Amino acid sequence: MNSSARRTGWITLAACGSLLATALAAPASAATSGSTPAAVSAPLPGLDPVALQAAIGGLPNADVTGALLRITGRAGHWSGTAGVGDLKTGQGVPSNAHIRVGSISKVFTATIVLQLAAEHRIDLHEPVQRYLPGVVPADLPPVTVGQLLNHTSGLPRGAGGSDFGDGSPEWFAANRFKSFTPQQVIDLMAGQPMQFAPGTAQQYSGMNYFVAGLLVEKVTGHGFAEEVRSRITRPLDLHDTYVPDAHDPRLPSPHAHGYLTVKSSDGTTHPVDVTEQSPWPWAEGGMISTPADLDRFISSLFRGRFLPPAQQAELFAVPDVPSFRSSQCRTEADAGRACMTMGLMRVKASNGAVVWGKTGSRPGYTSGVFAARDLSRKIVYSINPTGVDGTEVRYVQKIAAASFGPVVPATS
Repeated sequence: MNSSARRTGWITLAACGSLLATALAAPASAATSGSTPAAVSAPLPGLDPVALQAAIGGLPNADVTGALLRITGRAGHWSGTAGVGDLKTGQGVPSNAHIRVGSISKVFTATIVLQLAAEHRIDLHEPVQRYLPGVVPADLPPVTVGQLLNHTSGLPRGAGGSDFGDGSPEWFAANRFKSFTPQQVIDLMAGQPMQFAPGTAQQYSGMNYFVAGLLVEKVTGHGFAEEVRSRITRPLDLHDTYVPDAHDPRLPSPHAHGYLTVKSSDGTTHPVDVTEQSPWPWAEGGMISTPADLDRFISSLFRGRFLPPAQQAELFAVPDVPSFRSSQCRTEADAGRACMTMGLMRVKASNGAVVWGKTGSRPGYTSGVFAARDLSRKIVYSINPTGVDGTEVRYVQKIAAASFGPVVPATS
């Protein structure tokens, strides 16, 4: 997280959570006029167990306490863990650990909104202000529902305040049980300028999905958590995937503990267990799941179980617009163009392999779920970083290279 992001506080971390994007990102899509078609993927490399174990090896260390990696699909299976899941007992990382999935929650949110579009209860081309009068600051221009989902809305990033902290590990460790409502987060946009005119560029922003979550509740008349249960987790028997109550800080067992390294007043550092924390990022980034559940969900989503063809296409089409100051789209493969879809991001390795999925971060937890379009390879990973500055990205890079092939970062 850079200095400007840190000044925005923990709202920035909740709205960001895409470290694989920096390591691995390539164009994702969202079906709008002028969008680009899904890329044709090159053959996947064979799985090398030695390289895969090395990708998560050398743990624990000062930056990461533990990691897990699960690979499935007809192109090969592999799973492994490394490091420790509990610094006090030295217990290892459970392979079936519950994890805070952060912005992977957005895939669930986008799926539900696209379902509502298929049911003709939402029009993706209509301004969200039509459905949610008074929710978005009144001085902002009309933003369509589709622009929310594919991050081309241009909505302000939001001005942080003392309630949302300074972005430091010390603040979060001391305030990890604080909770904020979606409207409190959305209100941070008041008085802030648009990033760009809606539909003219793409910038990844969690603000879009706080609004989308409220849209789901307004249109259905049900809580967001209930819609996730009735539409996705219950039909798929995803017993370990859910939206926690706003005031429930628990993470079910088994799990790896999450830690942050904080500095004491005397200048010494020590780890603080932040496993229990407020899940206030909600529809934007508050969900809990497991590797097996995420694998099942992404498989069913790609197979078209949840969406009819018109809405399914939105998952695999990139808006043909530039990327606006986004760390998500900075590889030679995308050359400064958009890389996010309505719910997913596209990643293209330098060997031509293309995968689709999503990353997520909460303090103590960085995760991702990605798959080839034909599901020949699916990966789920979870890393337990001790900081908030992205030092764990090198592990994400190694996981990506070992699973799909290396990505060449853009030089500019």
